[in-house]
Amino acid sequence: MATLHLRGIKKQYDTGPEIIKGINMDIVDGEFVVFVGPSGCGKSTMLRMIAGLEEITAGDMLIDGVRTNDLPPSERGVAMVFQSYALYPHMTVGENMGFALKLAGKPKEEVRAAVGRAAEILQITHLLDRKPKALSGGQRQRVAIGRAIVRKPKVFLFDEPLSNLDASLRVQMRIELAKLHQELGTTMIYVTHDQVEAMTLGDRIAVFNHGVIEQIGRPLELYERPANQFVGGFLGSPKMNFIPASVAQKSAAGVTLTVGGGTQIALPTPLAKDARDVVLGVRPEHLHVVAASEGIPAKVDLLEHLGDSVIVYASVPGAEQMVVAKAAGGARLPQAGEMIGLKPEHGACHIFAASGESISRH
Repeated sequence: MATLHLRGIKKQYDTGPEIIKGINMDIVDGEFVVFVGPSGCGKSTMLRMIAGLEEITAGDMLIDGVRTNDLPPSERGVAMVFQSYALYPHMTVGENMGFALKLAGKPKEEVRAAVGRAAEILQITHLLDRKPKALSGGQRQRVAIGRAIVRKPKVFLFDEPLSNLDASLRVQMRIELAKLHQELGTTMIYVTHDQVEAMTLGDRIAVFNHGVIEQIGRPLELYERPANQFVGGFLGSPKMNFIPASVAQKSAAGVTLTVGGGTQIALPTPLAKDARDVVLGVRPEHLHVVAASEGIPAKVDLLEHLGDSVIVYASVPGAEQMVVAKAAGGARLPQAGEMIGLKPEHGACHIFAASGESISRH
């Protein structure tokens, strides 16, 4: 197990723009940290720099207090699990898992014991004599993880390891990865663009965007207190609604906003700084469908029946995108084209400045 310190880490290819723009963070011993963000945000590049597969342009990376910028991957005490399984097709599962130890010149008995222990943890002991072509996608990913386990690394690195699996297998493998972390207690860094994986797996989440970390924190902290619109919109499905508004009145106790072409909403949310034009952020589960006269006026565009819930897509005056509300399944809702009211839960609203930063003082 290990602690990891990133100090002013930057990455630039030749004379091109900076890909990573000065990352600073600490990962404590035994922590499960998830790097999440859209494609091209720099999360995988950051992971590859930790692994030693990419050079660090500037800054310092320390593992257990030792600067590792110039150390080769084999001497950093890390093991990486890739999106592709990269198993040798002519080797058995056991041979694949023990290959790195064999290359390192370890005794056969030591290799066999390490492979057996890893296989037991991953529940693939019965597969050790099979070739990769005889395995399912989920089984191949377990073998790839087992290959990392036998090396007993200080830090596990996962680069979108579940993206090639179908939906049901992804859920199963998420559970198994969480159990694996509990059993091994090893420091783990996991890269994904899937916010569900991030929310369910991570002790902490680092939200990447254009080479910077927008916010770091525990999953519910980021979900309930996003630092800006990007974080608020990225975490959550369906994502947070953003409705243009203006400040009609404010006090130490809260603020009154004008939205939807003239509707005023009084919120018990004081502002951290003065602003006139703002954005009201509210998640679909905190937006209730009421009579048109009782909330923000909206026209129903589409109803999506999911059994346990109904997703309501509606148009609100002044909003560029459709506003989404989540209602209980079986609820009687107007049909497409009808007018409704959307009433936000007052204690669950967020207010953002025109620049995107949160100015809610919860």
